[in-house]
Amino acid sequence: MADPPIRILSDLHFGDRASRVGSLAQLRPLLDGVAHLVLNGDTLDTRPGPAPAHTAACLAEVRAFFPAHVPRVTFLTGNHDADFTSDHALDLADGAVFVTHGDILHDDIVPWSQDAEFIRPQIAAGLAALPAAERTQLAPRLALWRRVAAAIPQRHQSESHGLRYAVHFARDTVWPPSRVLRVIRTWRGEPALAAAFAREHRPLAKFFLIGHTHRPGAWSAPSGVVVINTGSFCRPFGGWAVDLGDGRVSVRRLIERRGEFRPGPIVAAFSLADAGASPTLAP
Repeated sequence: MADPPIRILSDLHFGDRASRVGSLAQLRPLLDGVAHLVLNGDTLDTRPGPAPAHTAACLAEVRAFFPAHVPRVTFLTGNHDADFTSDHALDLADGAVFVTHGDILHDDIVPWSQDAEFIRPQIAAGLAALPAAERTQLAPRLALWRRVAAAIPQRHQSESHGLRYAVHFARDTVWPPSRVLRVIRTWRGEPALAAAFAREHRPLAKFFLIGHTHRPGAWSAPSGVVVINTGSFCRPFGGWAVDLGDGRVSVRRLIERRGEFRPGPIVAAFSLADAGASPTLAP
């Protein structure tokens, strides 16, 4: 009998109207038989906003729900929940698998956002203030990225009215049209950025798991590391789950059926001992 897996998900964005998760109960089928659940950032939005009661309610619900359904839960921070926990990254499978949200790849955290112009000088000033020896070290950099992200206020995420939300979402996400080009540029450059980051900070890792950009995919880099982005629970692309167990890394598409999310077909599979991809490796 197979051992219960470790399952990694990301970018639930619970409490945001853009998320397809209106109730955490929709996720129960994804938790069945899981020994250890890792939620890799942006589980919810804890940043300052005009609806603190809503944020507090979402936070309490998340903290109560997952530990009640899975024996072990690890919450990692993202740029939307930078102060949710003190855990920003995780090594699994004796260092073969490295997990972090993915915004650390970008010196402006969200290159496509109108917040990027504010973030970039904040990151630069924070790096300059670090001792020289720490500027290239992962832990101080992650801590800096989290401090800056936590200071960025919620925008459309805090809007409860449907029509106003749609208008604010469009303004924050796709306007002006050049923002769409920034998104596409970020998607195209992400695999190479992630592989270079892994080579610098986790050279022995065979798999680097991220989220953040909401575009699921798996890419084998020339360096040998496999970069996997688990997407999100938002439209249009949806998300993937990564399972670790029995010496394998299995990447599954998430499917929604009758209002519940379930692990779907395997889209990529690897051996932990050999990072070679299966024939079903996604492009």
